Amino acid sequence: MLPPWELSLYLLASLGFHFYSFYEVYKASREHEEELDREFELDIDALFGGLKKDPTDFEWSFWMEWGKQRLAWLMLGHAAVSQMAMLLARKTRPWILMAYGMWACWCVLGVPGVLMVLLHTVVAFCVAQFRSLLLSWLCSLLLLSTLRLQGVEEVKRQWYRTETEYYLLQFTLTVRCLYYTSFSLEFCRQQMPAARASYSFSWMLAYIFYYPVFHNGPILNFPEFIKQMQHPELCSLKDSLCILARGLGRLLCWWLLAELMIHLLYMHAIYSSARLLGTVSYWTLGGLALAQVLFFYVKYLVLFGVPALLMRLDGLHPPPLPRCVSTMFSFTGMWRYFDVGLHNFLIRYVYIPLGGSQHGLLGTLLSTALTFAFVSYWHGGYDYLWCWAAFNWLGVTVENGIRRLVETPCIQDTLTRHLSPPTRRRLHAAVASCSTSMLILFNLVFLGGNQVGKTYWDRIFIQGWPWVTLSVLAFLYCYSHVGIAWAQTYTVN
Repeated sequence: MLPPWELSLYLLASLGFHFYSFYEVYKASREHEEELDREFELDIDALFGGLKKDPTDFEWSFWMEWGKQRLAWLMLGHAAVSQMAMLLARKTRPWILMAYGMWACWCVLGVPGVLMVLLHTVVAFCVAQFRSLLLSWLCSLLLLSTLRLQGVEEVKRQWYRTETEYYLLQFTLTVRCLYYTSFSLEFCRQQMPAARASYSFSWMLAYIFYYPVFHNGPILNFPEFIKQMQHPELCSLKDSLCILARGLGRLLCWWLLAELMIHLLYMHAIYSSARLLGTVSYWTLGGLALAQVLFFYVKYLVLFGVPALLMRLDGLHPPPLPRCVSTMFSFTGMWRYFDVGLHNFLIRYVYIPLGGSQHGLLGTLLSTALTFAFVSYWHGGYDYLWCWAAFNWLGVTVENGIRRLVETPCIQDTLTRHLSPPTRRRLHAAVASCSTSMLILFNLVFLGGNQVGKTYWDRIFIQGWPWVTLSVLAFLYCYSHVGIAWAQTYTVN
C-alpha cells in the first residue's frame, strides 16, 4: 500500500487535471460557439439559463427524443403492469409482461416491427431444434447480416414515415439478436428432458419481449433471466418505493450531469470539425478526450439505469452498471466492468466455446481475436470498428502477456527481493499509464472514428514528442494510482 498522503496527492492531481482540462474545453467551446452554431446548428435550450446545447451526439439525442415521445411512458406502463400482475396474477406474470412487451413494440414499431422481431425469433427457434451450436451461430450471424443488406434496409424504410422509427427498429433487432442467440445456444446445450420445459417457445417469447431491455439492453443471458423470473426476489411496498425513489434520484442526477456537459462542453461538435481538432491547445485536446469518454460513461448510466431500475422493481438482478472510466487503467478492466452484460455474453457464448485459455497461447489468441471480431460485426462492421476491435485485441493480448510474464516464479521472486510493495505499486502504475493512454486513444476511434484517432496520435505522440507525450503519461500515472486503489476496493466489495 502507498502512504495515505501520496495516494491523496495523486487523487488531487487527477481531479485537478480533470477540472482544468474541462475548463479549457469550456473556453474553446465559448470561443468557437458562433462557428460551431453555423456548422452544426446548436440547440437553444431553457434548461440551463438559455445556454446552447451540442446536439451532435446522435445516440443521446436519439434516445432522449424517443424517451420524451413514447418510451418513458411505455416503461412506466411496464412498471405498473408488473406490480399489478405481482399482486393479482403472480403465476402468469411472465406471460402478462410478454403480452405487454408485444403491445409496447406495436406502439412504437407498428405491425411490421412486431412481425420482424417474431420472424427472427421463430427462425432462431426452429434452427435450435437441430441442437447444433454451429447451426445456431450461423443462423444468428445470417439474421444479423440481413440488417446491413441495402435492399432489406430500403424495404424497412418504406414501413415508416421517419428515419428515427427505422433506426429504432434496427437497434431493437440488433439487441434482440443477442437474446435469441442466448436462448438458442442454451437450448442446444440442454440434455435432460426435465429441463426442456423451461426452454419452450413461450419462454423464449417472454425473454425476447421483456420490455425494459427490449430496445437497447443491457444484456441478460437466458439462464439468468428464467431463473430470476421464475423465482423473483419479492419486496414489500415500502422497499419497492425506496428502490424507486433512490433509482429515480440517481437517474435524475446522471441525466442532469449529461445535459450539463453538452451545454457547457461542445466536445462532439469540435470532434466533428477536423480543422478545430487540429488547432486547439494540448490542454483542450486532453480535456476533449476526457470529456468524450466520461460523457459516454454518464450516458450509459442513464440508458442502462432506466431498465436496471425496472428490473429491480420486477425482482430481477440487472447486470451492474458501468464502472467510471476515470478509474479504468487496463483494457481487460474496461471490457470486464463497462458493459458487464455484453462481457458475460461474450465469455459464455464466444470465448469459452472457442477454447479460451485452455488450448495454449495460439488458442487463446484465436479465441480472443474471434471474440473481438464478433463485437465489431455486431456493432455494425464499419471500417473504424474493425480498427477499434483490432487495437483492443492487441491491447488485451499485450496486457495478458505482461501479466503472465510477471507471474512467473523467477520474475516474482526478483521483484519481491529487490522492490518494496510501494515501489511495486508505483511500477504497476507506470506500466498502467502506458496502457491507459492506448485505451483512451483506441476508444476515441470507437467514439469519433479513424480520423479522430489519427489526429490524437499525430498531435500527442508524433508532433508532441517528447514533452507533450511524457506530460500525458505523467497525468495518466496519477490516474492509474487512483484506478488501482479503486479496483482493489471494488474487488473487495
